[in-house]
Parts: sequence; C-alpha cells; structure tokens
Amino acid sequence: MRWLPASVQAYRKTPVFTETTIPAGLLRDHSTKPGTWGLIHVISGDLRLHFAEDGAPERLAPGRPGVLPPEALHRVAADGPVRFFVEFFREP
Repeated sequence: MRWLPASVQAYRKTPVFTETTIPAGLLRDHSTKPGTWGLIHVISGDLRLHFAEDGAPERLAPGRPGVLPPEALHRVAADGPVRFFVEFFREP
C-alpha cells in the first residue's frame, strides 16, 4: 500500500468526476509532475487504479483512497457509477 509523506501539503483539487465525465487523459497512462503527489478520493461507487509498473488494479472506494506517487505512470477505470476527485500535494 502506498502512503502520502507526512510532510506534504494539499494545494489543489480537481472537480468531481463521474463515470461519464472522466477526462480521457485519466483513462490512459499518465503521471503527476516531479514532487507532486496525488490522492484519489472516491465519493461513491468504486474505481480501479492501475499502475503501469505492476498491472494489478487497486479497487478504490469511499474511505479507501488511492495514493499517486510523483511521476508514477497510472490510469483509472470505472465499471459503473462513480463519483471521485483528485487532490494534489507537494512539499511546502
């Protein structure tokens, strides 16, 4: 399991996305910028998070967020109704 470092601080978040409004860029491999961590918060439903390095999907759900380390290639996929947003963190 991946964790956010205790030293990082939130600085931005995306709007809430649904299974029909997920931007195309999130559905294919992409990464955060150097020094930027992401945290995927699922509000309802569930979301699959795939990291290019291991291929095994993580199931994200309310109370079970997904941590995105800097520059780690990843993508998401929805199997049904879902609402989620991504919060971004960096060192102060």
